[in-house]
Amino acid sequence: MQSTTPGTGPGYFLKGLTYLTNPEIRWFVLLPLLINVVVFGSLITYAWQQMGSWMDQMMSWLPGWLSFLEYMIWPFLFSAILGAVFFTFTIVGNLIAAPFNGLLSEKIQKMHGASELPEYELKDWLILVPRTVGRELTKIVYYLPRAVLLLIISFIPVVNLTSPFLWFAFNSWMMSIQYCDYAADNRGVSFKSMLFRLKSDKGRVWGFGATVTLVLLVPFINLLIMPAAVIGSTLLWEERIEKNTA
Repeated sequence: MQSTTPGTGPGYFLKGLTYLTNPEIRWFVLLPLLINVVVFGSLITYAWQQMGSWMDQMMSWLPGWLSFLEYMIWPFLFSAILGAVFFTFTIVGNLIAAPFNGLLSEKIQKMHGASELPEYELKDWLILVPRTVGRELTKIVYYLPRAVLLLIISFIPVVNLTSPFLWFAFNSWMMSIQYCDYAADNRGVSFKSMLFRLKSDKGRVWGFGATVTLVLLVPFINLLIMPAAVIGSTLLWEERIEKNTA
């Protein structure tokens, strides 16, 4: 019987880390990594500079008679902004690096015996831009309405006590969607079908995404997340999702 326990997911991210020094995928790793460093560094610097003004602006929306709630609401607003910043980083970074990530995922799939995949090389990354960017936009469309709903919850007194946990759970799920999608796309699996397949093993899949989300919070190590997550999610897709739906 297939396991659906979250504890089995983190191992795939660790597997992804062990592949980073493999000479067969060196350039597939270095190019997305360089993009990741530039995007992450720029976004975090900007967010750090603007965080204070964002928080002040949001708190100014409170009516005067609720000002006593400021110190209770502030942590929840901070967690909402932090969640949005981290996933924005993922969106922007992956939007730019999507063609390279698709090639990296395909390379890992072929290294593990996958057949009937498109014959693309690193030099063909421009050919992949329209398809991969379109797929990234589909993920953004999936993400935005759910993120807006969570943001609204973050402003509702008492109910917003659950918002940090909801943001973490949702961002963890999105991380799995974000990275598993490369292998699914290479296999010709539609976005809707991919979601259905991931839900069939949601414990393991969510555990993988939760690991990625937590590692995002670790300085410097988080710069390795993109290639390691692409590799780990590809292994997860090929060894669990693809085999169980074949």
